[in-house]
Amino acid sequence: MLAAGAATRFGSPKQRLLLPAVLERLGAAPVDDVVVVAGAYPLELDRARVVTCPDWELGPGASLRCGLAALAPGARAAVVVLADGPNLAPQAVARVLRVRQETKAQLVAASYGGERGHPIVVARELWASIPDEGLRAFEPVLVPCDDLGAPGDVDTPEDLR
Repeated sequence: MLAAGAATRFGSPKQRLLLPAVLERLGAAPVDDVVVVAGAYPLELDRARVVTCPDWELGPGASLRCGLAALAPGARAAVVVLADGPNLAPQAVARVLRVRQETKAQLVAASYGGERGHPIVVARELWASIPDEGLRAFEPVLVPCDDLGAPGDVDTPEDLR
């Protein structure tokens, strides 16, 4: 889970406010391990491992690489979610994982209204080539998740309403 940003538009560390909801939803998803990548703000969590990324300011790709490096050597793929998506559907995680298993695609992403979103599954084969700007450089297999509702994108306090 990427939670390293400075949250400048929000005006305070939104990660601390939103992480409990996202972690609860991830707890109902078929994942083996949860790693939260911190950066701008220190985070302490009971329900997940926290990895601090010293290069978080370089971009989401740098934060993602820090999180991926913390996974078990045998991990074949990773589910990527954002800390500011409090409405994440555990079923969306299951759906993108199923499509990854069926297709063996290196990148699988949920889509909402035809637009790429989260969760994303990234195969280990891509991990070393993730640029600082993140996974946008790669074309995923899109998995429609409109029926599950988008995870949200809380950038400002008004977005919580």
